[in-house]
Amino acid sequence: MMKRNHILIFLVCVSVLLVACGGSQKNVVESPFVGGTNGAVAVFEPLSIQENGVDTIFDSDNFNMEVVLKNQGEEVIPKGKASLRLLGPPQSAFKNIPSWTLKNTEDIDKVTEFNLGGGEEAISFTPTQPATYSPAVTGFHDITFNLEYTYDYKTHVIISDVCFKGDITDPKVCEVKESKNAAVAGAPITVTSVAQDTGGKGVILLKVDISNAGQGKSTLIGEDFDKTGRFDQVSYTIDEPDKWKCSSGGREGEARLIDGKAQIICKLKKPLEESELYTKSVRLTLDYTYKELLLKQLRIKESAK
Repeated sequence: MMKRNHILIFLVCVSVLLVACGGSQKNVVESPFVGGTNGAVAVFEPLSIQENGVDTIFDSDNFNMEVVLKNQGEEVIPKGKASLRLLGPPQSAFKNIPSWTLKNTEDIDKVTEFNLGGGEEAISFTPTQPATYSPAVTGFHDITFNLEYTYDYKTHVIISDVCFKGDITDPKVCEVKESKNAAVAGAPITVTSVAQDTGGKGVILLKVDISNAGQGKSTLIGEDFDKTGRFDQVSYTIDEPDKWKCSSGGREGEARLIDGKAQIICKLKKPLEESELYTKSVRLTLDYTYKELLLKQLRIKESAK
């Protein structure tokens, strides 16, 4: 009898726990994006064999120079929209490098759930024959190639369950003043948080915090980068521009990121009717050109005479 009572008590406790856990469950919002903070990533192919971790050749040797540009974000890089520029040593010191600035010659696919590695393109600075180093070398000479690469990119954002409520005192359906879930596509400029608030009777607004999560800099497409390095820039569009007015720091359609951060505020142009009550997703797209720098060292040794 005592054993049976213990079993009954155990079953009751388990039932209470299950009910409690079930009652605390919240809706899980699944993202249509893979996510992440990468965009294009450039990688030098080996220039030669390595000695002590450095690619090394003799001054009588030649070498091929090839860069693999990998797209590890969720925006296709169109043909000709990525630019690779070699900097550092004087161009006159090398033969058989016909161009020190190249572009991608085909679209580079984005990351998807079926292609988690993304697309890539091998871009050669020595397309016809290997390069050689012309100046005389005594002992050895270390050269550092700087690869500056830029590419046009977008960050896609979907803000879930935005509350459209004309009467914010109505407790039904949704809350106006609260943080919102945002699905963000993989890209170096990302969204860190979204909050909804009221901007007056029947007027809702969205506060979207963005940041530069990559190692590079961003600017508006077609414009120069800030030479002082004080700020980044992006442009942005919302999916229903006739209904929303978006600005950041007083600029419509553009945001300036100071210390890698900025806030975009989107406000309804027309107040909602008091009877209006519904939720729906809102899409935001960030556009920019992104720039990064990659270094590659080559040691050139004097050959035996």
